[in-house]
Amino acid sequence: MERSEQAGREAPLILVSNRGPVTFRRDQTGARTTSQGGGGLVTALTGLVEGTPALWISAATTEEDALVAAEHGGGSFPLDGIGRDTRGRFVLMDPATYDAYYNVIANPILWFIQHYLWDLSNAPNITIAELDAWEHGYQRANRQFAEAVLAELDREPQAMVMLHDYHLYTAPEIIRAGRPDAFLHFFCHIPWSQPDAWRILPPHMREAILRGLLANDIIGFHTPRYARNFLLCCEDLLEARVDYKRMLVTWEGREVWARAYPISVHPPTFERLAASPEVAAYEGPILRRRRAHLVIRVDRTDLSKNTLRGFLAFDVFLDRYPEFKEEITFFSLLQPSRQDVPEYIEYVDKIRELASHINTKHGNTDWMPISLNIESNLPRAVAAYKHYDVLMVNSIFDGMNLVAKEAPLVNERGGVLILSENAGAHDELGSFALSVNPFDVEAQAQALHTALTMPLAERLARNEQIQRIVRENDVFKWLDAQRADITAKRVAARRRRARAARGGARTG
Repeated sequence: MERSEQAGREAPLILVSNRGPVTFRRDQTGARTTSQGGGGLVTALTGLVEGTPALWISAATTEEDALVAAEHGGGSFPLDGIGRDTRGRFVLMDPATYDAYYNVIANPILWFIQHYLWDLSNAPNITIAELDAWEHGYQRANRQFAEAVLAELDREPQAMVMLHDYHLYTAPEIIRAGRPDAFLHFFCHIPWSQPDAWRILPPHMREAILRGLLANDIIGFHTPRYARNFLLCCEDLLEARVDYKRMLVTWEGREVWARAYPISVHPPTFERLAASPEVAAYEGPILRRRRAHLVIRVDRTDLSKNTLRGFLAFDVFLDRYPEFKEEITFFSLLQPSRQDVPEYIEYVDKIRELASHINTKHGNTDWMPISLNIESNLPRAVAAYKHYDVLMVNSIFDGMNLVAKEAPLVNERGGVLILSENAGAHDELGSFALSVNPFDVEAQAQALHTALTMPLAERLARNEQIQRIVRENDVFKWLDAQRADITAKRVAARRRRARAARGGARTG
């Protein structure tokens, strides 16, 4: 932590993400309230700013957010209780722009491309509506984010800019044009798909995305596979010069590095939450209602999370091993996600229908196999983390999946992690989890049985190894690895400029 804190004093961070750490609202009495932003990205970056001074730029998503921005003249404001010396700044967009940017382009088009979710025989269709949403939604929003960054760089020219995720692919090119010497670092928190997946987009759209990303100095991904896929896209779709050995792209006279940095959590912060009264209040009901065995999943209601196949695997498991009936509960806590996107609304309906079918098929008046809870409730999720016997993370594709790191960290029962081979966390944790193919329902059903019949000593040993990895590779190590590359790249750039200057002097 000390290294990160020192680095933070030398070069403050400007963090940029669609979703910020805090949302402002009014309660029933008219008093202003704050709630912590949800999602894995905010969870990780909130841990990051524990030791690093930062200014966090994000989109205003409520009327009260807009009022807070107005009260500070559109500039920055303190974020009390968030990290150390953290300030916020909101980007204000009209609702039509935000809807086109977020609900038409970012979600679902980019998200589906990067998680290989499109059924190409039926969707998507790129019509005048999508082309208009690209120009007047996504591109306009990215310009507004870029303008906010440039305003902050005017005040703090040496700050390091870290942009995050698929909402902001084209902003770096605008920032680079306004501040050619700024150091821009981008982190992509979701998988990067192979070139053919990007051919869904018309050339001008996919090329703008790649050009935007190549305006950065370093682009970070969770795994080496994602970084390599990005280089393949630059070579195949943009005809850029790529060096796979050095993992870089030569673009407009600059070397752009593609690197893998597996993100993590801040264990002390998460362990304090696990020991809090808010979590304890949910532990009692979970312990009173649990049977001999508790399987859990904690996810968003997102197609990429593969909830349906997880439930189907549980159905197969109960068919094959009836001795577990009435002795097991599958506790599923699903945070509603993107309920203004039709595909997600339909998916939640399918989740409810399948859970009801399995409960009707196997349950009785005293026991329901699946406890389905569709709500956003972090304390309740952490209470479940502490007491599971099996944690199912069977994502179709996942950038990292922080649940796979959070839950074992605080589990008190030697819980076993069932982990998709297509989750980014698999690179680090796969050796100590039960690895499954996310499409193989039979294998997932068998993994449930293997986990539930595993000797306690082996369960404890596996979980202890996962805890060790998460503690050793925390969010500060994630940041320090990036800072080390940033320093190395800056040194290399200075040396190149010095060599060029000496060559110019000799020529003169």
